[in-house]
Amino acid sequence: MSSRRSILMLAPALLLTFVAPALAQSVLSNPAGLTEQAPATYKARFDTTKGTFVIEVHRAWAPRGADRFYNLVKNGFYNDVRFFRVLDGFMAQFGINGDPALMAKWRVARIPDDPVQQSNRRGMVSFATAGPGTRTTQVFINFGNNSSLDGMGFAPFGRVVSGMNVIDSLYADYGEGAPQGRGPDQRRMQTEGNAYLKQDFGRLDYIKKATIER
Repeated sequence: MSSRRSILMLAPALLLTFVAPALAQSVLSNPAGLTEQAPATYKARFDTTKGTFVIEVHRAWAPRGADRFYNLVKNGFYNDVRFFRVLDGFMAQFGINGDPALMAKWRVARIPDDPVQQSNRRGMVSFATAGPGTRTTQVFINFGNNSSLDGMGFAPFGRVVSGMNVIDSLYADYGEGAPQGRGPDQRRMQTEGNAYLKQDFGRLDYIKKATIER
């Protein structure tokens, strides 16, 4: 009788285990529906394979970027996402989801540019771009003073307020991505997802879970 009661008590927990990720995936599959305005200031916590760091976001710095980042973190987009481009003295980049079908929807979900109001100095966080009006999900954290990026339209929206030592310790030996370097090929990441990274770049550090701090 006691074992039967235990099974019955475990059932809801097991149900939540399977339903929660599926629900998050369903929400994420519609980028156009994730446009909630972010608070004026908020903190995003990242639990990674190297430890925890926290990004404090200021919407006044870059409103569109802050809103996009808020929706991505809040809905689990960055969970199980790799730091695929870590360049010593320059920056650490992440933001390609490990599910190619999901990533295909987000890679075309561009947001307009924000004016650059802060500088890309150590610890500042900005969206990566492929030119004007192309920001989607990829962001980078500056290791040093990269003020040369300011004039290129990279608008910081937040800064690391704790755990910068975690960022400094991310695995960086793969270097620049293909074809310029021997690191991951972003095209293959987009089409093959985490399966490609786990097989060929197994030492990459990654985000276990990202959440908005209350």
